[in-house]
This record gives sequence, C-alpha cells and structure tokens, in this order.
Amino acid sequence: MAKVESFSLNHDQVKAPYVRVAGSEEGNLGDSISKFDIRLVQPNIEAIPTSALHTLEHLLAAYIRDYLDHVIDISPMGCRTGFYLIIWGKPTAEEVAVAMTKVLRKVVESEWEDVQGTKRKECGNYRDHSLFAAKEYAKIVLEHGFSKDAFERQVVSI
Repeated sequence: MAKVESFSLNHDQVKAPYVRVAGSEEGNLGDSISKFDIRLVQPNIEAIPTSALHTLEHLLAAYIRDYLDHVIDISPMGCRTGFYLIIWGKPTAEEVAVAMTKVLRKVVESEWEDVQGTKRKECGNYRDHSLFAAKEYAKIVLEHGFSKDAFERQVVSI
C-alpha cells in the first residue's frame, strides 16, 4: 500500500493557519505539479462547519485564479480544517500564502451574488452554504495570518 504524505504529518504539532508544500511531482516531459496544504484551523481542535467550508470552496475556486496562474484545483480536506491546492509549477509557500491572504480579503467583501455555482443544477448540495460563516472563518484566519511554516509561526506579511 502506498504511503500517503498527509497521513505522515503530525497533526498535533502543526500551528494553523499555515501554507506548506505537501509534495511535488515531475512529469516525463519536465513539467511539475505542486500540492499545498492550506490549513485554516487547528487540526483536532477545530473543524469548519460544512456550510462554511462549502461556500469557501466555491469562492476560493474562483478567486484563487485571480492571484495564482496555472491552478488545477483547490479542494476542501475531509477533516474540514483546510484545503489542498494543486497547481502546475513550483510556487513557494510564501507566494501561496500571499495569494490566499488576498483571496480571503475578497471573501470577507463578497456578496451572495459573488458565490458561483449555488443553484441546484450547478451544485451537488446547493442547500448547504453559508456566506456569513465563510466570511467569519476568513476573518479569523486573516486575524492570525498565514504562516509559511507549518510548525513554527512565520507569518507572511503583505
């Protein structure tokens, strides 16, 4: 059985919020893909309610592409403590933290009309959204700032 990187991370020692490189792969043609662990709340202490996480997912999917090129996907973690970002290339944790800070600022300013994909035909669980809660979690993360290190607080300033 393959060893999964995220299951090797000591979740009791990390200090959220942070951005860390969770892995990168090189393709046969020299292309590279990077995976980032974007942790918003402290694992095993907090979890973001599904309605807030779901709305954050929809907003982040749109806004992150305004600040980072070559985004493949940004998806919520099953533990509801953050997101995984998959992107072509090798941006640094600091670059992703700066982009995420800008994205969360936009989340705080968002109106319901800014949340894409909330109609029944567009979303598999269209009734489970909360823009209010998404904004509240964005504010909390912005208060603390993103660290570029998962284990030692090194808050990235922008």
